[in-house]
Amino acid sequence: MTKMRYCGRDFSAAELDLIRSIIARAQEHPTREAIARAVCQSLAWVKPNGGPKLMTARVALLRMHRNGIIDLPPPLHGNGNGHWHPQPTPATDPGPLLTGTRRDLGALALHRVACRNDSRLWNELIERYHYLGYTPLPGAQIRYLVRNENRLLGAIGMGAAAWKVAPRDRFIGWTPAQREKHLHLIINQARFLILPWVRVKNLASSVLGLLVTQVASDWEELYAYRPVLMETFVEQNRFHGTCYRAANWIYVGHTQGRGKLDIHKLKDRPIKDIFLFPLDRNFRNILSGPT
Repeated sequence: MTKMRYCGRDFSAAELDLIRSIIARAQEHPTREAIARAVCQSLAWVKPNGGPKLMTARVALLRMHRNGIIDLPPPLHGNGNGHWHPQPTPATDPGPLLTGTRRDLGALALHRVACRNDSRLWNELIERYHYLGYTPLPGAQIRYLVRNENRLLGAIGMGAAAWKVAPRDRFIGWTPAQREKHLHLIINQARFLILPWVRVKNLASSVLGLLVTQVASDWEELYAYRPVLMETFVEQNRFHGTCYRAANWIYVGHTQGRGKLDIHKLKDRPIKDIFLFPLDRNFRNILSGPT
């Protein structure tokens, strides 16, 4: 069997056997989290700050499980094997219509999700009002609630970058080895929601502007390294990317309509425009640095 790639990492047949042996020792590793921790330790699968890549490992193991490569124990909280969806509560019921201009709102704030109540609120907002719905963000992540004084205006979430995106990779000019080494320095703006009853002109681009001033420092505080580039993907048949263009994101091309697992080149996914925003003026030199 050739190597199999999950979450940006190649797993050899020997490593897959090692993972199966960890799962088999159920008394030592009774839960999925314990298995992921043991896998990280055994494979030296760590983040740049030296901590285990637990979230990435859990996503990779779940995908292996769904592909029949391994057999994980049932989830501890019975969440339907990753198919759990937040249920609507009054906390996210529609509010009164808010109109006007960005100037009318005054100061905006991005409140980082750091407690369970905020996490539940963010998940529920995305599930209820974002067209993609809620799924856990991959890898390292930061989520924000967009607020103005006591008003909730939206939500935004950052996760791990896509493994291979031809227009992005051409724009950077890096090699496959450099991409594998430095991909963690790119973060993906994976979810962006302005609540449907908030119809304030130029609000979305203002939120994006606030994001670029804050996210690199917040990311460094959490993960002990500083990202240098952001990416996002905008479905062509739904949106025009107007707020990204207004916020000076750079359009670099579009996807080919292939999903992450489209090994047969079916191209059955929506075409998406690709936008990038540098967080460091030397991002090309950093991303194309020594491997």
